[in-house]
Amino acid sequence: MKRYEALAEAMTESIRTGVLQPGDRLPSVRTTCASRGVSPSTVFQAYYLLEARGLVRARERSGYYVAAGVRRVPPEPEMASQPAEESMAVDVSARVFDILEASMSRDVVPLGSAFPCPTLFPMARLGQFMASSVQTLDPWSTVDDLTPGNAALRRQIALRYLAHGMHVHTDEIVITNGAMEALNLCLAAVTRPGDSVLVESPTFYGTLQALERMGLQAIAVPTHPREGMELAALERAIARHRPKACWLMTNFQNPLGSLMPLDKKQALVALLARHGIALIEDDVYGELYFGDQQPLPAKAFDTEGLVMHCSSFSKCLAPGYRIGWAAPGRYTQAVARQKLTTTLSTSVPAQLALAAYLERGGFDKHLRKLRRTLAAQQSTLAEAVGHHFPEGTRATRPAGGYFLWVEMPAHVNAFDIHRRALSLGISVAPGPIFSAAQSHTHCLRLNYGHAWNARSEQALATLGQLVAAS
Repeated sequence: MKRYEALAEAMTESIRTGVLQPGDRLPSVRTTCASRGVSPSTVFQAYYLLEARGLVRARERSGYYVAAGVRRVPPEPEMASQPAEESMAVDVSARVFDILEASMSRDVVPLGSAFPCPTLFPMARLGQFMASSVQTLDPWSTVDDLTPGNAALRRQIALRYLAHGMHVHTDEIVITNGAMEALNLCLAAVTRPGDSVLVESPTFYGTLQALERMGLQAIAVPTHPREGMELAALERAIARHRPKACWLMTNFQNPLGSLMPLDKKQALVALLARHGIALIEDDVYGELYFGDQQPLPAKAFDTEGLVMHCSSFSKCLAPGYRIGWAAPGRYTQAVARQKLTTTLSTSVPAQLALAAYLERGGFDKHLRKLRRTLAAQQSTLAEAVGHHFPEGTRATRPAGGYFLWVEMPAHVNAFDIHRRALSLGISVAPGPIFSAAQSHTHCLRLNYGHAWNARSEQALATLGQLVAAS
């Protein structure tokens, strides 16, 4: 990001959070130069950009002023969650299934969807690589490296790690049917029925479904909406419950969107290593960052082989191809054996297609466009929530991903909002499905991974009316 763009973004944040109100005069060019340490040219470029966005208006011989009608974003949640921190059985699958099934129709406004819009991805380009891969397929490649996965694809994934300053050997990588299989295989490799697993509060409902299916107990750990799991609470939970694993997202957590700072990731890995606890790191949103640099996962700080890093191409490149992977450290052989005795292998043509695309298809160019789109759509959704939802509403402002976590006034029932909204053709993800205890009853997860249009705006207006009437 160029200097003038960074300055424009900082001013935009001040306007949309209400620090600068409609009608307020922006600081003079001279003042901004002095306070920001930039040149007059940089300031003028930033102000021109703000004017082009409709956020400010120039007045002859007077300066720049915040435009009327600029919509504010709601304040962010500031408090970490406060779960009971008890070890408990999980029973969420039936309710999660019912809610997700009801949200899958194309006729429904997909604010509750777990996926970004499929039109954001280079499906035609991927199809070309798929066709080419199948036509030139070496018959023996269909049985080579069945369980670990295609060697060319594992090499491309290893090169992605290397580009971010991480050395992960190709032999450590196990290709899977999406990230969910990778996560489930890792969980099965380090736990047995009846064991306890540390999770965030709130946490991804897929995590809870995996624990339920394997007969495991969930220990919800307080989690901050911006910085992730609270390490002091994590240490208390370890001492009390002696868990076998910890499953979390350090980058753009679902549903909060939290991003754990680097020093906290390092401390997390060190804490778990002291107790010999495996970390199952779900990093499916890591490529969807809005800043200048991809945040490193906790895996980058692992020296003991205890971090089992899992990701996929489903959220950033190839939805429906179901290609993910695990880099499970010291547990690689155990994960590979779990793969061998369950699904055996992952689609060879899909692996070959993605390997070829990663080598020659322009992945990084696609990612830059995707990130810009998601960042813009987040701003639009946040502004719509601030405009339509009642006073007392708070919403996160993630630095990546495509989810907004909305805390409505405490008396509002998220399940009730979900049911009423769905009857009007609008899907939302109610907060309780992200908790084994069905807490977060006044919260919603909203998806900004779909194009914003008049229908989206009307849906937010309707949601705001439902919340206000509750």
